Amino acid sequence: MQLNPYLSFNGQCEAAFKFYEQCLGGKIVAMLTYGSSPMADQTPPEWRDKIMHARLMVEDEILMGSDSPPEHYEQTNGMSVSLGIDNPEDAERIFHALAENGTVRMPIQTTFWATRFGMLVDQFGTPWMINCE
Repeated sequence: MQLNPYLSFNGQCEAAFKFYEQCLGGKIVAMLTYGSSPMADQTPPEWRDKIMHARLMVEDEILMGSDSPPEHYEQTNGMSVSLGIDNPEDAERIFHALAENGTVRMPIQTTFWATRFGMLVDQFGTPWMINCE
């Protein structure tokens, strides 16, 4: 079994995944627009450049996402994408990169369970937890 986060965006998926690719050191391996899909003729012209499916590989891990049509989009609530990072310096770097133009909920710091732990919501509305045990 494989368990992957699948993120929904309100028209910002392409920008978000390019940002995540940079912050996380991954590689976008798929980015399909609505306009290049078999549904292109059923898609409003202003939505054809939006992302139907994106896939980012970070080492052996996968992050996926898409732009939800406006009538189906709901802001992320009640969950976070949790990153387990082995090196405290990498944890700090990734935390601060993801926090750019976002909102820090808990600054990255030492806790009783981790060398570094922090929580943020990035500029695209995705909640993250960075944990370095």
